[in-house]
Amino acid sequence: MLTGLSIRDVVLVEALDLDVGAGLTVLTGETGAGKSIILDALGLAMGARAEAGLVRAGARQASAVATFAAPVSAELAALLDEKGVDVPPGDDLILRRVLGADGRSRAFVNDQAVGVATLREIGQALVEVHGQHETVGLLDWRTHRPQLDGFGGLGREVEAVRAASEALRAAEARLADLQAAAADAETRREELARDLAELDQLDPRADEEEALAGERAVLGAAEKALEDLSDARSALGGDKLSQKLAAALRAVDHAGRRARQGGVGEGHPVLVRLTAAAEAIDRTLIEAAEAVAQVDAAADAFDFEPGRLDKAEERLFALRAAARRLRTTTDALPALRAELREKLALLEGDADALAQGRRAASAAREAYDSAAVALSAARDAAARRLEAAVASELGPLKLERARFRVVLEPVADDRRGPQGRETVRFEVATNAGQPFGPLDSVASGGELARFALAMKAALAARGAGGQPLMIFDEVDQGVGGAVAEAVGRRLRRLAEAAQVIVVTHSPQVAAMGQSHWKVGKAEADGQVRTSVAVLDEARRDEEIARMLSGAVVTDEARAAARALRA
Repeated sequence: MLTGLSIRDVVLVEALDLDVGAGLTVLTGETGAGKSIILDALGLAMGARAEAGLVRAGARQASAVATFAAPVSAELAALLDEKGVDVPPGDDLILRRVLGADGRSRAFVNDQAVGVATLREIGQALVEVHGQHETVGLLDWRTHRPQLDGFGGLGREVEAVRAASEALRAAEARLADLQAAAADAETRREELARDLAELDQLDPRADEEEALAGERAVLGAAEKALEDLSDARSALGGDKLSQKLAAALRAVDHAGRRARQGGVGEGHPVLVRLTAAAEAIDRTLIEAAEAVAQVDAAADAFDFEPGRLDKAEERLFALRAAARRLRTTTDALPALRAELREKLALLEGDADALAQGRRAASAAREAYDSAAVALSAARDAAARRLEAAVASELGPLKLERARFRVVLEPVADDRRGPQGRETVRFEVATNAGQPFGPLDSVASGGELARFALAMKAALAARGAGGQPLMIFDEVDQGVGGAVAEAVGRRLRRLAEAAQVIVVTHSPQVAAMGQSHWKVGKAEADGQVRTSVAVLDEARRDEEIARMLSGAVVTDEARAAARALRA
């Protein structure tokens, strides 16, 4: 509900702040007083197209602020969320537009800058305008389906179709995923089988690369150590050293025998020295044999399988080559092997899963079609009732020749959307022999406004009136008497469930208002200004009397005004 409207420097309005109440508010005033300026300012705040001519002469910019009570509808809350507008629960919704004298404008929602298109979309969710020159809401055929559903009380059927549509979309998405997976797996079957066969033959094990690398390092070091020990044995001479030492020992012994044969007696220094030399050579012979034995024992301690290093390197290189080809690491090869085996196994089960997916999608389509058929039948019945309800409203509004119909047009068979299987359009023919057509193409401004009133009156009778704020601009144009009274009564009826603002020249309509604003124009300091006065009961009678009698208000007009209001 609109609770406030603040206007600054719009055309003839310098500054104006209006509190707006519930129910029916009427705007009256003499022709040219500026009633349309109030609606223009509201339109500016709601994102309507604006030109620099709206800025008051001499002002730098114009602004309009429309304040609405805290949003309560889920649809409006969803729209605000979609547009990124943060309105804390319980806070008012404030729409503001600033228009510069150069024609540029800026838009704000709760002081958050937004695009004008966003402001307009939010505004259209809050307000319907029906008038001589503009009608929004009913002219948009996209609003016809929800209005028909609201009139018919088809919430349960609509929800059933929406839920069935979501279930169908999920089932079809699941089926598409299964089909894509099956197609991809089929094309990769040979590749998967080849890769798995390679890994089965290779039989990689966890942490094998690290173990092989360590073994390779040890084996490489051992091989070099054995080469060093071989060099050591060669340097010791092996058996040749023993043979040479034995020959030296024999030579020393032979020298001792010769000395004895020559008469050298025991104890002679020569024999003592020869004996010492023989003993030293004997000890050297024993130590040399021990050294060779220790070197051989050290070599024997390197007990490695011949060719083991080559085998370790070949295994390591094979693992790394497989990892490169399969775009992974050697440590991940065992897990990849298990994954490939699982994928191939899934190929065998894909046929069953695919069949189940097809059955689920088929069942979801059948469920949707069943719900959609029920909704279509209910819509058709509601359409006939709405046609009759609108027809009953047309005569009293001087539209007795007009005809109204609801067209349900089936959508393509393969479209199973959340809104059902048909589009809904309201069409009208205003004269005998005239073909049906869209509302805006066959009705004049006044007829269109009254036709919108007839539609809204019929819809409101079933609690489907539409937006919380409806504006009717001179809906009573060209009518008077009983017709004007019929217009007023319908506006008052609409105001029982929604907020209604009407600009009127008809005293019969003005008398129905629950709030009454009088728009006036005055000149001060050489400048003309538009102002709005909120009328009390006495002043309302005087204004309606003026509308009845003209320039000179008579007592008879005042009495008639009181009678109208009564």
